[in-house]
Amino acid sequence: MTRPLRIVFMGTPDFAVPALQALIHGPDQVVAAVCQPDRPRGRGRKLTPPPVKVCAEAAGIPVLQPASIRSEEFHQAVRELRPDLIVVAAYGKILPGSLLNLPPMGTINVHGSLLPKYRGAAPIQWAVINGETETGVTIMQMDEGMDTGDILLPVKTPISEEDTAGTLFARLARLGGEALVQAIALLKEGRLTPVPQDDALATEAPMLTKEQGRLDWSRDARSLHCLIRGLDPWPSAYTFLGGKRFRLFRPAVVAGEVSQPPGTICRADREGLLIATGRDHLLVREIQPEGKKRMDVQACLCGGRIHAGDRFDA
Repeated sequence: MTRPLRIVFMGTPDFAVPALQALIHGPDQVVAAVCQPDRPRGRGRKLTPPPVKVCAEAAGIPVLQPASIRSEEFHQAVRELRPDLIVVAAYGKILPGSLLNLPPMGTINVHGSLLPKYRGAAPIQWAVINGETETGVTIMQMDEGMDTGDILLPVKTPISEEDTAGTLFARLARLGGEALVQAIALLKEGRLTPVPQDDALATEAPMLTKEQGRLDWSRDARSLHCLIRGLDPWPSAYTFLGGKRFRLFRPAVVAGEVSQPPGTICRADREGLLIATGRDHLLVREIQPEGKKRMDVQACLCGGRIHAGDRFDA
């Protein structure tokens, strides 16, 4: 196909914006953007548009925000747009087959993992939590399952010791936009062969909860290092000292024999907090005391809240 495609884009949060921007600056036509309804946010609970809506309106693209993507009214609105292809990136709802199969070229999705690993709502976070050294994005042909469709184009990127879910989120969002444009160009040329996923290799990436952030200091430093990074910036990892909650960030593993009970602060100085764990020590370089902003450990120490010898969650 040589003419520009008519594309309906479906996405809602920040992760989807680079994909939409890549399409806007590409050779095809985005005829509409579909996102979830505006939601109340912040302390004032002000009704706030999702990032995809803001991006689309700035580019003069019509925006649809259906209360239900299963309604005949919405399906008719999409039919009238005459899309060749639907592109999905973090829309946030399971799409019915009647919508997926509506355009002649079907529906493709930008997923933040190397499928079939990490199917589900939080693939980026779980890749870090589980200590993966590599992840990526997968452009896939969507079906009615949870990220079970055929793989069209996987693109890899390494995960460093300093990466967090937040830094990886930004990198994969950008990578997803680049891969999407590449995949659509290959689709138009008939040069992409769908590859079925091997379900035997599939792993799940369920939505995270705040409770998963509570640190168990009897675990080894390496697993705590991965958990803290995987939960940064949300929901974040935390522990308690003197009945107060402290959120911890920017960890590093310090190998060596542990002589203090897990959770004990063995050293507190400008380098950070050196904390005993079930195996090795964990150096924490940023902290957020309850009711305060995130800060370097040195700034927290100046306030006299934490001292060497204290024990988290004792």
